[in-house]
Amino acid sequence: MKFALFLGCQIPIRLKQYETSSRAILGRLGVELVDVEAFNCCGYPLRNIDFKTFLLASARNLALAEKKKLDVMTLCQCCYGTLKKADFLLRENVSLRKEVNAVLQREGLPYEGETDVKHLLSVLDQEVGVEAIKKNVEKPFRGLKIAAHYGCHALRPSQVVRFDDPVAPTIFDRLVEVTGAESIDWLMRLECCGAPLLGIHDELSTEMTLKKLNNGRESGADYLCTACTYCQIQFDTVQQMILSQRGLNHPLPSILYPQLLGLSMGIAPEPLGLKMNKIPIHVLQS
Repeated sequence: MKFALFLGCQIPIRLKQYETSSRAILGRLGVELVDVEAFNCCGYPLRNIDFKTFLLASARNLALAEKKKLDVMTLCQCCYGTLKKADFLLRENVSLRKEVNAVLQREGLPYEGETDVKHLLSVLDQEVGVEAIKKNVEKPFRGLKIAAHYGCHALRPSQVVRFDDPVAPTIFDRLVEVTGAESIDWLMRLECCGAPLLGIHDELSTEMTLKKLNNGRESGADYLCTACTYCQIQFDTVQQMILSQRGLNHPLPSILYPQLLGLSMGIAPEPLGLKMNKIPIHVLQS
């Protein structure tokens, strides 16, 4: 099982532990990752500013993976949603595809629509399989309650991403419970984390984040669990900032899913990058 790993722009700089923990668990599960050095930005920052540039950026990444005859696996949900959107548009619109390919041909990179884009959770659930993961769990959690945060870009628009039921998704809950933890039912599990508004309307962004954190805590969660770059940054780095600014001392720590799974598989904290998390998760490591 082999995939072209698409890290995007934020992970190598701001969330290295997402990469290291993903490589650790996928290596144990027999998933081979191919690094494509020529990958560029997915195009997400330009989606609402310069449509053609966004499309070209995404198409180039898809063409690079296609040239290697590999499907793409993303960790970031924004990258996932952006690449899926571009792939959907290029498959549906022949004239658009011709226009994009006219530019890509300069590098000998035609887009033919022969590669697929998958998210880490999809690969684990559908390619590796829950039963295979269970066989690798050495230290299942007992009595641990996790609030799984699905994120927006993996679920919508559903006809494009085809990740899970956008109203009643189950994939993340299923994967959390493979570790032995309980994936709790909480009211705001499908609400936005607030990250898209950070830097635009900081007050609204932080209020959205706090509402989710409070709801998760009130619902009995010991930890929040994410599988998206921006969501983890919001619930870890930004939460730390909010707590400091408001003089609060009751965090709901956020852990990346591959970190959670890795601990249950008996992988040491170091390769999982647990020390890189801003809000400590000491209880899980004991």
